[in-house]
Order: sequence, then structure tokens, then C-alpha cells
Amino acid sequence: MASLQTLSKSFPGWVFFCCCCCLPLLLTSSLPLKAASTAHHACRLRKINFQQPYIRNRTYTLAKMVHASDKDTDNRLIGQQLYVNIRENNHCYLMKRVVEIVVKDVLLSDIKDQYPYVGEVAQFLASLTSELSRCKFSGNREHIEKNLEQMKNKMEQLGENGKTKAIGELDLLFDYVENACTDAPKKGGSKKKN
Repeated sequence: MASLQTLSKSFPGWVFFCCCCCLPLLLTSSLPLKAASTAHHACRLRKINFQQPYIRNRTYTLAKMVHASDKDTDNRLIGQQLYVNIRENNHCYLMKRVVEIVVKDVLLSDIKDQYPYVGEVAQFLASLTSELSRCKFSGNREHIEKNLEQMKNKMEQLGENGKTKAIGELDLLFDYVENACTDAPKKGGSKKKN
């Protein structure tokens, strides 16, 4: 009976302790989760970006036209090899970086005047990277940089045909960015002729 009286006397003290000390700790412990979800949200594009028939048609038409002149069927710049050792939550960041490389090193290079629609497609892709400007990687960046470097090296080794190949794979790039950066149902890999 004495222990029951002691417990009842200290009960208001415990309530006060829990409200003043434990509750703030519980509330602040969820802040990192909110920050993580904000970072994740920064790596998301609206599906509407990819549902514009005009720009999809321009991108696919340009890729198809240029792909026909690509004689190299052994190499691929845009594909699943980019995702080797990359966690899925970093796929969008990786694709943002790939788009930046393709726009800067290919679409805005001297090749831009050789094909129609290059300017429109470059502008569209640049707008996507602008929307993804706050998209950051999480965890280890080493594998991302290694995979990007391998892609750039392969493009350089192929010389002028590397740029041709990159333009011929713009349809793949479009699909990969859509799959990695929207909440759209994932397509079972992009279908592409070699």
C-alpha cells in the first residue's frame, strides 16, 4: 500500500517530466526525416514535363534520325551500366548529371547545327536540370563519379561518333530521366535497337 501511495504522489512529477523533457526530444527526433523527404522531393520532376507530345516527338525524332547514321552497335552511352553500384535513391541525381553532360558537351557543341530540333531538345533538357538544381546525392559519391567518368571517356574515345551516339540515344535519356525522376510507374527498361 505504501508503494501505491508513493507512486500516486510522484505521478504528477512523472507527467511533468515527460511533458517537459521527453516530448521535445521525441518531436525533434523526427526533423531529420523531414529533411530527408525534402531532399528526396528535390529529386522529383512533375510527370507533366514528359507528357508534352511536342517535345517527346521532337526528342524521339531527332534520336531516330541520328541513330540511323550511328554505325557503332557495340557501345552504349545511356543504359543500365550507368546504375552499377548506385542506390536507387541516387538514380535521379545521376541522370541529372548525365543530362548536364549531354547538353553541355554534345547538344551545345559544334554538332548543334547539323541536325534539326537540337536547340529545342537542349532547351527542354536544360529546363529539367534547372528544376533538379536542388537534387543532391546521398551517401557515397565515388560510384556516381566513376560511372559518369566512364561514360565521358567512352564518348571521347568514340570521337565525333561519340556525339552522334549520344544524340542517337536521346530517346533513352528521355526515358531514363522520366523513370528515375518522376513517380511514374517504372518501365521495364527501355527498349532500344542496338
